[in-house]
Order: sequence, then C-alpha cells, then structure tokens
Amino acid sequence: MNKKLLGLISMLLIAVLALAACGTSDDAGEKEDGAKGDSDSSKEYKFLSVLTGGTQGTYYALGGAIAEFIEKDTGVKTSAEVSQASAANMTALKDGDAEIAFVQTDIAYYAQEGEMMFKDDKVDTVSAIGSLYPETVQLVTLDKTGIKTFDDLKGKKVSVGAPGSGTYANAEQLLEIHGLTMEDIKPQNLDFGESQESLQAGQIDAAFITAGTPTGAVEGLNAVAKVFVVPVEDDKADELISKYKYYAKEVIPAGTYGLAEDTPTVSVGAMLVIQNEVPEDLAYEITKAIYDNAPKLQHAKGKLIKAETGLDGIGIPVHPGAQKYFDEVNK
Repeated sequence: MNKKLLGLISMLLIAVLALAACGTSDDAGEKEDGAKGDSDSSKEYKFLSVLTGGTQGTYYALGGAIAEFIEKDTGVKTSAEVSQASAANMTALKDGDAEIAFVQTDIAYYAQEGEMMFKDDKVDTVSAIGSLYPETVQLVTLDKTGIKTFDDLKGKKVSVGAPGSGTYANAEQLLEIHGLTMEDIKPQNLDFGESQESLQAGQIDAAFITAGTPTGAVEGLNAVAKVFVVPVEDDKADELISKYKYYAKEVIPAGTYGLAEDTPTVSVGAMLVIQNEVPEDLAYEITKAIYDNAPKLQHAKGKLIKAETGLDGIGIPVHPGAQKYFDEVNK
C-alpha cells in the first residue's frame, strides 16, 4: 500500500514539475526575444518598424534617431525604413507592414475620413502618437529659370510627387488656389532626390517639395546652383487656409538655401502614427522615448518636437498610450 501511494505521489510531482518547466521556458523565451523592461505587451513585440520617406527628406533624417530612442528605451529592436512617405505609409500600417510611421497631418485626416486618395481605401486602424513640426510646402526652382510666380509655371515641367502622395495633394491644392490645374503644367512624378537631380540637370523647371526646412534635397541643390523658392502671397494663403483648414502660414527665413529674403509660404504638420493594435503600455513607452529624447536630435527640426505641443493639429484619434503620456507631462 505504501509503495503504491509513494508511486502515485511521485507521478504527480513529476507532472507538476513538467508543467512548471514548460511555463518557465515559454516566459523566458518571450522575455529574451522581446523588451528588456517589465512590460508584458512589450515582450510580444520582437521588432518595430518606423516608416519614414525618401532619403533626401526630413522624415528619413529624423527617423533613424527616433528609432534608436525607441529601441534604447523600450528594449524592442526598432528600425527606420525608407518609404514613399505619407499616403503609402498609412496604407502600409493598415496592411500590417509596419507599426509606426511619419505622415502629414492632412494625409492622416484624409485616410481616417476616407477622402481624397483614400476615397475607396479608408484607414481606421491607425491612431496618432503626436505632432512633430511644420512641414513647409516649397515650390523650388533655380534662379536661372526665371520662374518667380505660380503663373510662370504654365507649360513648364514641374515635379509634383507621386500620385496619391502628400506632396501631390499639396501641389494640386496650391495650383487650384492660383487658378491652375495639373493640365496647365507638365507634371513629373519624382521624389525629392530625383527632383534635385532633374533640376540640376535642367530636365525639369520646378519642383514641389513638402518637408521640414531645411530639406536635404534643396540644400544639395543650393550647393551647386542658385535656388529660388516661389512665394505664396498672403491673400492666396488666406484663401487656401479658408478652404483647407489643415494649412497654416509659414515663412522660410532669409539665409535658408542662400535665399536673400524671407519667403512666405504655407505648411501642414508632420506627425507620427501607430497601429491601433499596439498595446497601450508599449505605445506609452514609445511616445515617452520620442518626446523625452527629442532635445537630443541634431536636426534643426528637433527643437520643435515638444511634449507641450504634441497634440497640436492632430486631426485623428490619439492612441490611448500616447494620450496617457501627454496627460502626465502636460498636467
């Protein structure tokens, strides 16, 4: 009887130990592959992808540093990826190809509402992390082209960005306010780097570039030729803002790109967005990593990325994790 009892107890102990070992092994594997912190949600993410834009734009210039901030503070391996920027980034997040992305505030709004280029492809699975800085709409040409006003664009080869891109929408709306359409110009669908090269080679006459200033592509162009940025006069800016509320007046300071005087134009906002399914605690850690470390950014736009303005101009819902961070720092 004693031997049978001892045998039964032994079998039970072995079963309990086996179950405990399985549980410990699984937990250890998650922690080893995931974040270094204590967040259970962070452990579920072994990798985060941050979509930026072209290599000559501000998104890409900032993206690498921001990815480093996230990886260092959350422990989740994070990489900044080259992309086709705003509109493509929203679609990529919807399709599950990345978790975080840079995007213009106007494009995020269109995606959320199912308007413009998202008319048949509404994106309601993405929310805001926070706003970053103004994105200046720059109509760039060379002094030697003689183009000084929007009217001078008629019949000219003008880079307007890829169809469906944020830059394309900005170009179309600015042309509209000045009584022009894409049919009045010879539109070229080039990215910022291609626009720089084509202007330099004389293959196009002007280029719309929506990005934080100074923009790498325009600085590169200014290094070899005299740059001119076509101004958006005050009355036209007012007309644009009246129709499209997400625009704001902006000034490119004299000295930027060697410009002799301040140049009035308009801007939209740059922001970061995140998949809704990212857990609240991880989204909180990501937001904290970005805004707490923003003062360390070397780019000129770094000083504009602040927690106190992180919710300015946001036209889509804010992720609960990001909202928690802003509630804490701005109370």
